[in-house]
Amino acid sequence: MKSSIIVPVQDSTPFSPFFPEKGVEVNLAKAAKAGYDGVELAITDPGRVDAFEIKQLLNRYNLAMPAITTGQAYGIEGLSLTASDEGVRKKAIRRIKGHIGLAGELGGVVIIGLIRGRPGGQEARKFLMEALIACAGFEAKVRLVLEPLNRYETELINTVDEALELLGQIGMENIGILFDTFHTNIEEVSIGESIQKANGHLFYVHIADSNRWAPGYGHIDFKEVSRALSRIKYQGFCSLESLSKPNPESCLQKSADYIKKL
Repeated sequence: MKSSIIVPVQDSTPFSPFFPEKGVEVNLAKAAKAGYDGVELAITDPGRVDAFEIKQLLNRYNLAMPAITTGQAYGIEGLSLTASDEGVRKKAIRRIKGHIGLAGELGGVVIIGLIRGRPGGQEARKFLMEALIACAGFEAKVRLVLEPLNRYETELINTVDEALELLGQIGMENIGILFDTFHTNIEEVSIGESIQKANGHLFYVHIADSNRWAPGYGHIDFKEVSRALSRIKYQGFCSLESLSKPNPESCLQKSADYIKKL
């Protein structure tokens, strides 16, 4: 397994010890120095990103780009794949297609997290399926990852079982699952068993402890996580998505060391 950490490119996120105003290069240099293998880029609007420049910086610091996270487009602009307003849905799909285009140049998956929206129900599920099919069909070589989120953040797809059911109905090979230890600790009966269920569809992993602090500061059994990922021969990235607790510096370095031990 390889380690990654979120680096915001345009707008700040509480799930990274980095700040965009420091500059992408400064933050990539810090991530590389801490020992991470890659960086998950938090990008609000891919249309404002110079892909060539980012690629040069990644090469300079010998970092992979395993994923692009898209949640800021929801949090900042209110874009949602399941909005009741058709215009908002179409704009959200266009935005994800922009992320897909960028991911095609830089490598990595595109995360479908909170940009799917909060309300549940059959209509929202229908909108989500339509959006995922449209986005996955846009570029078959780029993979999307649907992230089960806990019930307090959304009513739409909370568990691995629910994600697998939806993916089975869609039937497209370039859509898989993002497994997040913080969310699954709330929703799953067994983290280890849920990882096993996701086998074959698990494209990416987020790491945070039960309190959403850096790993090791809560009560999640990360040895169980490690054993389960090893059993399914997961060879992808484990990316830190935690609050910068107990402090940004400790979160940055101790998390890199912790994930390496997994």
